[in-house]
Amino acid sequence: MVTPQKTVSTRAWLELLALGLLWGASFFSIRIALDEIGPLTLVLHRTGWAMLVLWAVVWLRHLPVPRDLRVWGAFLVMGALNNVIPFSLMAWGQQFIESGLTSIFNAATAIFGVLLAALFFADERLSARKAIGVGLGFAGVSIAIGVEALGSFDIRSTAQLAVLLGTVSYGFASVWARKHLGALPPVVSAAGMLTGSTAIMIPLVLLTEGVPSLALEPRTWAAIAYFSLAATALAYLLYYRVLAQAGSGNLMLVTLIIPPIAILLGAWGLGETLHPSAYAGFVLLALGLVVIDGRLVARLRA
Repeated sequence: MVTPQKTVSTRAWLELLALGLLWGASFFSIRIALDEIGPLTLVLHRTGWAMLVLWAVVWLRHLPVPRDLRVWGAFLVMGALNNVIPFSLMAWGQQFIESGLTSIFNAATAIFGVLLAALFFADERLSARKAIGVGLGFAGVSIAIGVEALGSFDIRSTAQLAVLLGTVSYGFASVWARKHLGALPPVVSAAGMLTGSTAIMIPLVLLTEGVPSLALEPRTWAAIAYFSLAATALAYLLYYRVLAQAGSGNLMLVTLIIPPIAILLGAWGLGETLHPSAYAGFVLLALGLVVIDGRLVARLRA
């Protein structure tokens, strides 16, 4: 049985498209910044500046700040699962693989999210339709990686694996958020999560990459401004707006918008070219997401 979906306004569809554009272009800006700063320093910039913006929003909206230490502990875990681990793994991996390919693997987040939700929540059981969608998604990921990469572990294969592990961490973050942060206002949850992320990243960066330099090229600062302020702070605000207006089923469609944007920007601005298997893998992955969503399947049956 397919869960009924909300009737979505034109404005909500436009905001969904805007969210896909914001996140799709983030892979391009991250690759530019990696030319001058290390991946962990990049993540610190991303979480730190976005944290300040979101706390400013919380203050302007006069939202209550949690005082329970257990809530802040939950923020710390959420920051690790949803920011520190995936951001770091993907930024490191993007040094060795194309930004467009990174975005394709990132789309597997929804696949792992469905699997982990089925494991942890009784009301998210893995139906036959979802199992088929997950199978198609995994097939797409395997094809995108490439048969030759599956049999070797060079730096490129390791980078692809790192990005995929990042999507698994996103899946665990969804489970954690549902269990521990569902009662809080979304903006407060996002600000608290980014605070936890930043608290973890500061010692990590100091121990591994040293004190971050602020004497950076203008293009690097422009990239940092984009992926921290636009693709993180603004994107979180937009994400929760779309979630409220369109529902989680429609929001999953954003994963189909991100890779084409990242691929086009990678080709235009970075001279990237992807192997045909990457495109074939994305088609299969997208088909898997459509099957999991279920609405098109229901219409075809009708």
